[in-house]
Amino acid sequence: MIVKLASGPLKTKYGDFQEVLYYDGQTESLALISGDINNQEDIMCRIHSACVFGHYFNSIECDCQEQMNISQELIQREGKGIIILLDQEGKGNGHFALLNSVKYKKEGMKQADAYEAAGFRKDNRDFSAAAKILKDIGVRSIRILTNNPDKVDTLARHGIEITGIKEIIL
Repeated sequence: MIVKLASGPLKTKYGDFQEVLYYDGQTESLALISGDINNQEDIMCRIHSACVFGHYFNSIECDCQEQMNISQELIQREGKGIIILLDQEGKGNGHFALLNSVKYKKEGMKQADAYEAAGFRKDNRDFSAAAKILKDIGVRSIRILTNNPDKVDTLARHGIEITGIKEIIL
């Protein structure tokens, strides 16, 4: 179940979006929509997880904010697209896990391995809410901006047609 709660315009440094707030009974998710994507095919799409370090504190130790910036810029250039922001801090493990993984990251571990070393799952995210949002909006197929095959697999399992994958290269 996913419920649309509210929507309104959002002006960003990359252009204008329509923000749509969703709720699944436990967490809120946001869709940032540029242009007319209803009943459209091959829509550029980014599924993005919240990141306190990157989004709020501009940390140089993660690339979350850069990925968001690139996604907004690409979508604005395209003239239409959607970014879905899921409340899944710390790869779905929470901010506590992120804080506890820092020492392992500083030892040279990749982030997923650092979570595991700190006693959490490598990746505990669930992208099914994104599929429900895309269906609610009426998107027929997407070209996804991602480096994560789990996003692609989850969306496909939930009936979202993926016509292309573009990796975000930093």
